[in-house]
Amino acid sequence: MILDYTEDSKLKLDMIYYIEDMIKEFPYEIKGRLKAPWNDKLFKVNKKTEKFDDKRKGIFHTFVMKAMFLCKRARQDIEPGICFLSSRTSKPNESDWQKLTKILEFLKGTKDDVLTLEADDWNVLYWFIDAAFAVHHDMKSHSGLVFTMGKGAIISSSRKQKTNSRSSTEAELNAADNMLSKIIRVKRFVEKQGFEVKVNALFQHNTSTMKLQKNGKLSSGKRTRHFDIKLFYITDLINRDELVVKYCPTDEMIGDYMSKPLVGAKFDKFRDMIMNLSNKHNIGQQECVGSKNINEKMTDKML
Repeated sequence: MILDYTEDSKLKLDMIYYIEDMIKEFPYEIKGRLKAPWNDKLFKVNKKTEKFDDKRKGIFHTFVMKAMFLCKRARQDIEPGICFLSSRTSKPNESDWQKLTKILEFLKGTKDDVLTLEADDWNVLYWFIDAAFAVHHDMKSHSGLVFTMGKGAIISSSRKQKTNSRSSTEAELNAADNMLSKIIRVKRFVEKQGFEVKVNALFQHNTSTMKLQKNGKLSSGKRTRHFDIKLFYITDLINRDELVVKYCPTDEMIGDYMSKPLVGAKFDKFRDMIMNLSNKHNIGQQECVGSKNINEKMTDKML
């Protein structure tokens, strides 16, 4: 991995050589670029396809782990696919193999795309969290997170939830709760480097979830009374001004990229924002923040 600081106020994470080596080492032909590294059936488990021999099983495991190393550092744009495939390494089948080769074909065609990180001057930490309800074969939901300080994703996460949720609201609460330790830890880390954090902002697009987060059990009804008390730890953080929760429209919810296999225009838009490819998207200036001047538009409590 090459850390490139040659452009002022930018950090480029270059793993082009790593991707080239992956493609060369793969013992089968990898063709070229695809429009997306998956289709909307990514999370579907095809149990009817035949399992394959131990040789290909070993190759599958090796290259899923190589891709995981890559996506956790410089190519977050493939993370949803690698998250799913990493759960299939013990019993992969032909369908899983095809999904892996599709990701490798995408990487080969986009190997020169480099993640570029930039920070704005608003002293805000932006966390975008989303959940896709019951999208897995066992009806578990999927959580997605993107963290930025302006342009490009510094941290991302795509993971299957460990417990079943009974509603999209519960899935969203679980997603936020699972990420809270990371959200607070990053805030502490940035402050220890000597930087002021004016706002630690969590963006979501489910208004029912937001009410529960802000009000705790006071907003519970018949459908939410069963929620575990741990899900309301976030309410305590909000009350202690450690965190604020803000609404983000679905079309601007970049966390959506990590919670489900997007395709088409939405895939292109959010991938561009995550990787900061065109340098035209300041994630902190999207409609979910709703301002060219954060001091004017965000609430007094946030600042």
